[in-house]
Amino acid sequence: MSIPFANRLDNVETSAIRELFKLLGKPGIISFAGGFPDAAMFDVAGIREAAAKALAEEPGGALQYGATEGYEPLRAQLAAFMQAKGVGGLEPRQLIVTTGSQQVLDLLGKTLVDPGSKVIVEGPTFLATIQCFRLYGGDLVSAPVDGDGVKVDELEQLIRTHRPKFVYLIPTFGNPSGALLSLERRRRVLELALRYRTLIVEDDPYGDLYFDTPPPPSLLALSHEVPGSRDWLVHCGSLSKVLSPGLRLGWMVAPPDLLAKAVMCKQFSDANTSTFAQAVAAQYLSAGRMPATLARVRQVYGGRARAMGAALRSELGDAIDFVPPQGGLFVWARLTGAGGRLTDGDAFARKAIEQGVAFVPGAPFYCDNPDRGTLRLSFATAGEDNIREGVARLAKALV
Repeated sequence: MSIPFANRLDNVETSAIRELFKLLGKPGIISFAGGFPDAAMFDVAGIREAAAKALAEEPGGALQYGATEGYEPLRAQLAAFMQAKGVGGLEPRQLIVTTGSQQVLDLLGKTLVDPGSKVIVEGPTFLATIQCFRLYGGDLVSAPVDGDGVKVDELEQLIRTHRPKFVYLIPTFGNPSGALLSLERRRRVLELALRYRTLIVEDDPYGDLYFDTPPPPSLLALSHEVPGSRDWLVHCGSLSKVLSPGLRLGWMVAPPDLLAKAVMCKQFSDANTSTFAQAVAAQYLSAGRMPATLARVRQVYGGRARAMGAALRSELGDAIDFVPPQGGLFVWARLTGAGGRLTDGDAFARKAIEQGVAFVPGAPFYCDNPDRGTLRLSFATAGEDNIREGVARLAKALV
């Protein structure tokens, strides 16, 4: 039997990361592959209390169908959450609640991307972004990244050449790069948005996960410094990395016309994001527990990031190059080939599995011209002892 699948499926493949998970059933394996938070960091007691309050105080609202735009108390709490991070004048009506921030990407694909539409993304970037925009026929163009984020001079040239539908960036502790876009470059990105009347999509799931010094303000928070730039900004937020991915809650701030189209398309997909999950999150945020939760998460992840950096330097030496992350969940590294050792991330990943440790090779994170010597290591779900043991196993594989 031959099923006539939609032609758009020819443009995408299954996730290399999800396929890798199939290999992780081997007993005793240490995984640096996942991009998810440590379940031990979840504030279970706080979420349980929030759920009980949601059912006690407004059971009808928590369990009934809700508005596609989102549960109003949660929209108000999210607006306040963003205002506390410097986003002035944000009102609940200016954002919608989504089923994770990844649904924002799907809504952007549905509302903006036609077959052949140019979309600029970072190189490397979030793998699901590449898959999502290609599913809708987007022609993706890669903008180079260094330790300070996207290279703005090159980005400007790409905008001038391709006149994209939009530019997608993860400015703060990007996945997979871990890069932090500098304050100067953030201002320049806003200036580019205004000058070329180009929509900039800011994805910010990791901005609260800094280890020591807080990052520069988000593009959305900085937009008042470049009057008019906010009209060309979309901001994606998420509670997945800071509260719980199981709640599946994200949000989208966008210009009114785009927000209205996104709401219409969301109605076609799910009518509304889980009202119960939204009610629980609203109660949690209103209870004021988030600052303590974030403080704990930052301390733990910061310690693990430092442990991984020290182990990589000690065990692999000049055979690997990386910029120590200042936040987020990942170390992005490149094999140098020093001492005649491996330079191919795919080959290294296969040998690492044999040694009982897993990571994600870097090539799938590029929409074009992949750097095959790169790899992504997540330190979020492994304790510091396991990190040191896992890196020692990597050293055995890198021969």
